[in-house]
Amino acid sequence: MQFTLKTPAGARYEAYAYTGGKAFDAAKPTLVFIHGVLNDHSVWILQTRYLAHHGFNVLAIDLPGHGRSGGDAPCSVEEAAQFIEALLNAAGVQHAALVGHSWGALIALESAARLKDRITHLALVGIAFPMKVSPALIEASLNAPMQALKMVNVFSRATLAPPPSALGPGTWVYGASMALGRRVLASNPRVNIFHRGFVACDSYANGLEAMASITCPVLFLLGKRDQMTPPRAASSLIDQATACGKALRVVEVPMGHHQMTESPEETLNALKVFLGLSA
Repeated sequence: MQFTLKTPAGARYEAYAYTGGKAFDAAKPTLVFIHGVLNDHSVWILQTRYLAHHGFNVLAIDLPGHGRSGGDAPCSVEEAAQFIEALLNAAGVQHAALVGHSWGALIALESAARLKDRITHLALVGIAFPMKVSPALIEASLNAPMQALKMVNVFSRATLAPPPSALGPGTWVYGASMALGRRVLASNPRVNIFHRGFVACDSYANGLEAMASITCPVLFLLGKRDQMTPPRAASSLIDQATACGKALRVVEVPMGHHQMTESPEETLNALKVFLGLSA
């Protein structure tokens, strides 16, 4: 589904959101899924299709300048949060739950802090704060992106072989993720969105203040064998949420940083429980 948005300078562009195979209906409870660096809406395919067919309105976005969305790729978490607000306004959605992965989790956190009571639930998948990226990886993403993509996909996976449930028998999660990264990088010939996304993660400094400001329940969905954002890297946010009396739930799923494909059922079940569905 396409939505027409405006840049801060007033230029119009089209933003894409996958609706899980169901017609968009703004009257339903709405879930917005936000991908991470060099990903797109497709990383959520298993979770979004189920939820779209079980009473939810699903918008799995391509961030601006990524995949099927036009516009300028965000340079910061804060800039991406402005896009989330603009998307909700364009879709006519007054209240929504946000589900974000990695960089997308930081974007969801910042968006929830800004939008306050408009956000009903906040699910943070594979989050860390601060989300520091090694200088070597930032440099490689700029000057040797294919080498950096291989590095990221090795570190992101607990295993290079998929569980049979990922996308069906025979799916190679490492190879599929490499292909996705190449496709998303090629979707924007104007700017290196790989490097830009990593810099945005590395420079985000508002996590603790944002966590103190949110008004909705929060789910931390972490990978037990995640090497990119290990569970301990979320401890500052969990401690802040606890200290501020937030309603929170912490769930660790098997496997690594791509919880949605390496631990798809566990990820879906955690979201279902958090959203009030039976697991």
